Amino acid sequence: MATRTDTGKLHRLAAAAIGEERAKEAMAMLAIDPVFMQDRPEVTRADAAMALNVALFADLLERVPTARKYADGEHEKGEAIVFDHGALRTIDGESGGVPIGHTAFARILGPLGYDVAGEYPLPRLNMTGRAYAHRDMPETIPQFFVSELHVANLPSEAQDAANRIFATSSDPLGHDEQEGLDFLARNGACPVQLAEKMMPGLLAAFGRQHEIPALADYEALLPHSREGAWIATEGNAFNHATTRVPDVDRLAGELRASGMPMKPEVEVSANGRVRQTAFIADKVEREFRDADGGIVTRMVPGSFYEFITRDEIPDTGKLDLTFDSGNATGIFSVTSTR
Repeated sequence: MATRTDTGKLHRLAAAAIGEERAKEAMAMLAIDPVFMQDRPEVTRADAAMALNVALFADLLERVPTARKYADGEHEKGEAIVFDHGALRTIDGESGGVPIGHTAFARILGPLGYDVAGEYPLPRLNMTGRAYAHRDMPETIPQFFVSELHVANLPSEAQDAANRIFATSSDPLGHDEQEGLDFLARNGACPVQLAEKMMPGLLAAFGRQHEIPALADYEALLPHSREGAWIATEGNAFNHATTRVPDVDRLAGELRASGMPMKPEVEVSANGRVRQTAFIADKVEREFRDADGGIVTRMVPGSFYEFITRDEIPDTGKLDLTFDSGNATGIFSVTSTR
């Protein structure tokens, strides 16, 4: 793959969501499959999926200074970033006007060409993760790892707090987004203008859809689910973006030696072929409602940046694109408030 900033249609779609300069910058950092450089009259579902990933990558860099520092360093060295997957967290419980759990994003990812490639129980976190892989280009279009918090498994006080927080959610998808998604679902491609109209709304779906949470509710939820508390402040934003690298163990050692805030361990999958680690999540200042209805702020964990090495499957020679419940549970710890 090559990095290019003049990929025409892909840049046009990403720019519709994040602006010309941010789209150009993100595309210059990423390894882009040459297929996206072909001149086609319509936007395929693969085009739309990759453009959304470019926009989400740019959004994460804007929110996560540590990720920005790493990405800038790689770009300065002339190294292209292989964007492996992005992750987000959802609520399997009261969610206002937003569909429950992973279905809030299945309705977006399905028309863009994604299928559920695996389901991963995360019992220690009261969560379930689902990997969404692109059916046309599974190795070169980033996957999505969508986890959902099972609110009903939490103690009653935490359930009540979660329900009060997330019941205020409103649906970010409107007419333009639904029209574009429906067209893609039916035809696998759509006119460029229709795709451009839906891109800003699709990006907006990866944000916080509920109102500013009450501090008391956040503090009631936090001891029972750090992940639920994270969703209370960050919503459905990318929890992390992940770079695929040849040797994550070596890279982790180099980054740690340079003073970067690394997770202490490298997580290794049960089959031994998938190894992951990450930066500790950057802290962000977020607003809460106090008991008197005023606004107070607190520093809380934000998003982070992850690294993954995927080995080939011996029997097939194909890259192992699976995930691992143990790895995911370990990686999630980097958003702990401790």
